[in-house]
Amino acid sequence: MSYLNRSRFLIKSLSRLSSTLSSAAATNGLKTHRTKLCIVGSGPAAHTAAIYASRAELKPLLFEGWMANDIAPGGQLTTTTDVENFPGFPDGILGSDLTDNFRRQSERFGAEIFTETVTRVDFSSKPFKLFTDSRAVVADAVILATGAVAKRLSFPGSGEGSGGFWNRGISACAVCDGAAPIFRGKPLAVIGGGDSAMEEAIFLTKYGSDVRIIHRRDAFRASKIMQQRALENPKIGVVWNSTVVEAYGDDDSGERGLLGGLKVKNVVTGEVDDLKVNGLFFAIGHEPATRFLDGAVELDSDGYVVTRPGTTETSVEGVFAAGDVQDKKYRQAVTAAGTGCMAALDAEHYLQEIGSQQGKSD
Repeated sequence: MSYLNRSRFLIKSLSRLSSTLSSAAATNGLKTHRTKLCIVGSGPAAHTAAIYASRAELKPLLFEGWMANDIAPGGQLTTTTDVENFPGFPDGILGSDLTDNFRRQSERFGAEIFTETVTRVDFSSKPFKLFTDSRAVVADAVILATGAVAKRLSFPGSGEGSGGFWNRGISACAVCDGAAPIFRGKPLAVIGGGDSAMEEAIFLTKYGSDVRIIHRRDAFRASKIMQQRALENPKIGVVWNSTVVEAYGDDDSGERGLLGGLKVKNVVTGEVDDLKVNGLFFAIGHEPATRFLDGAVELDSDGYVVTRPGTTETSVEGVFAAGDVQDKKYRQAVTAAGTGCMAALDAEHYLQEIGSQQGKSD
């Protein structure tokens, strides 16, 4: 072996040893797994990626989380009732049933699923490292599909279960739920003042008898064009300087316990009035589940993972992102599934490339 080749061999060996020692130190006391691909998430993006990756024989590990972001494994779909806009279910399907189907299909093709929450990552060197409270994963590639959570307001009647009207008149997605029978031909309300609130209010005019936008200030923060479209719509009215302080039931809905109206407080005068509506939609934004990344990949000003246009590639080579964690425009189950497919194909291509390069250098 020549002096140059010996030097290269020693440098490569020392690099591998350093990486091994760092991994051992970082994973001390944790059960360690080695995988080509680790997927973080539990919704349509994560499971579509798992299905494609498993069929490509990448044997992915998927961490679905345990009440991550206060939502059960399956993500936001588990907080909805009937899903009527996902292809293949002409009669609709319960959100929780749909996520169960996702999970079973991933497992059928060989994905290994852990009901644990990834709390920390290290993407500063390769292979990548991910950590839960009890496990450490060393992965050649990673797909982030942790989603985003719709922001909700808390007031009497806004929650789930007994006494609450969540999914019984209160929602955080007009596009998902606005066409439901309980909202058709009924008075509806939207809380918010940004572009999303304007878009949701306009969308709901297709189904509701009229729509009220409830805003806590005397002016919207939405773009001028979106304000104009909303304010010029004859079916839309605005309740200015107001907040919702209570939601109450519809006496005519019987055992179903549907929303019947709101107590709305004027923040200037302090007066509380009744607003008779059968639907209330929160349009106050979403929070992407990216805090655990702690700067490991580039995020935009709203905390969403930045991906290269036309791909699922992040700022770190070998780390990909899919679903609502990188999509703040569409935020639909079917679009999330589409990007999950893209991420799996991007990851597969990346793994093929690094495998080819390793073969040439060995």
